[in-house]
Amino acid sequence: MEIQTNVTEFILMGFSHDPHLQIFLFLVFFVIYLITLVGNMVIMLVIRVDPHLHTPMYFFLSHLSFVDICYSSVVVPKMLVNFLAKHKIISVNGCLAQMFFILLLAVTEIFILSAMAYDRYAAICHPLHYVVTMNKRVCSQLVGCSWTMGLLYSLVNTVLVLKLHFCGPNEISHFSCELPLLLQLSCTGTFTNKIALLSSAVILGFSSFLLTLVSYVFIISTILRIHSAKGCHKAFSTCSSHLIVVGLLYMTAIFQYMKPSSITSLVLDELFSIQYSILTTMLNPIIYSLKNKEVKTALRKIVEKNTVCLI
Repeated sequence: MEIQTNVTEFILMGFSHDPHLQIFLFLVFFVIYLITLVGNMVIMLVIRVDPHLHTPMYFFLSHLSFVDICYSSVVVPKMLVNFLAKHKIISVNGCLAQMFFILLLAVTEIFILSAMAYDRYAAICHPLHYVVTMNKRVCSQLVGCSWTMGLLYSLVNTVLVLKLHFCGPNEISHFSCELPLLLQLSCTGTFTNKIALLSSAVILGFSSFLLTLVSYVFIISTILRIHSAKGCHKAFSTCSSHLIVVGLLYMTAIFQYMKPSSITSLVLDELFSIQYSILTTMLNPIIYSLKNKEVKTALRKIVEKNTVCLI
């Protein structure tokens, strides 16, 4: 299937045309991207090296870190190039590829977070059956299901975009190729695309949110029944990092898509996009490393071991 188009490339308008501001933004996002790559790679390395972290929770965390690296790499490198480029262009095929991976990785991430919520539910609410409930096969199936949901979501919406006709204008008022903005540029009707986007987003988004919400309702209910303050704190500490990450993601998404129509601003939309596509991928490893004693302990052991070897 080939896309019908008179447009061969799109122009990503980005943030600003001020050369001095663009250099500053380049440095800021370059540092953010480096922190994202290093932070998530360190998380994956620590989990792989330390046998104590070969548990379901860290299995999901390593996959979340991998998704975050991919998500950030789909968006940020092209943004950095455009900060320094005179002509901020992207080919139609390149734009569609970026859109495909943004959709794929966004949905995969929310379902992995839901799988992590279910894992915490099994650990806290049914600790005696945890090893049986969250065996390797189940964990692999949950991760596979997460990628499958992301692939279905991106395929359905991308295939429908391939049927559109782009004849101009070709300016995208954003730093990346996001589906709603592409639909605005189509010269043909987009009713089917909008229905598919809305229905698939609602079905997948709500199912993921519902699984996470129900898991935490049972988790909080179980924690409140623990009489020991130490036991209560220990139970809550095992899911506090995940709760912070989920809270950041869903609060941003809810405000973005449920804000009043009177609050419309391209700058505000870009800030929300930066939050869930760039900053969240950077903050995830920081939150998990700072809030998790096991990760900090494993990281300290690796650093000490390498230091001794160097000496």
